[in-house]
Amino acid sequence: MISKPKFKIGRRLGAGVYDKCQTPKFSASSGKFAGPGARRPKALSEYGAQLIEKQKVRFSYGITERQLSNYVKKASLIKGAGTTEKFYEELESRLDNVIYRMGLGSSRRATRQMVSHGHFIVNNHRITIPSYEVKPGDVIKIREGSKNKKIFDNLVERIKDYNSPSWVSFDPNKMEGLILAKPKNIETFLDLNVVLEFYSR
Repeated sequence: MISKPKFKIGRRLGAGVYDKCQTPKFSASSGKFAGPGARRPKALSEYGAQLIEKQKVRFSYGITERQLSNYVKKASLIKGAGTTEKFYEELESRLDNVIYRMGLGSSRRATRQMVSHGHFIVNNHRITIPSYEVKPGDVIKIREGSKNKKIFDNLVERIKDYNSPSWVSFDPNKMEGLILAKPKNIETFLDLNVVLEFYSR
């Protein structure tokens, strides 16, 4: 069940912010507030629209304002058309997001906790930092002592029909994943260009 704070954030920023908001039930419940007697939302200014988009990115990836700002700064070092792609790479290359993209958790929040609790090994090193940046060629394994944890029960069955992005792979029989390439933009809910414009003001 989605909590009230998340429900309010989902209504304000859009269903894509949280996985649990991306359901018909959420759409129906949020739609009831838009009846004949509902107050029409005010038209957003350009600044307001940029601020909303920035918040979408923050809540979607579960990152702080400082982390988001740092990702923008790193991406901005690349001039020209590659800035947006670099920004996306920075967000997607977080270890908690990569675990999520491999299908090992129901949400980024869940995989962030999994990483923090030390369930994963990256290139033979136990990593407990969700923001750890992975690179092509990195091997991610479920720690030997964690394989029998409840969160990994029936893993083969749970992800057999899951289609991971082309830049990552995960073998549930080996409980091992691989970063095949740099992240490719698959997120349609977020407008990263607008976020970059916000920080360039």
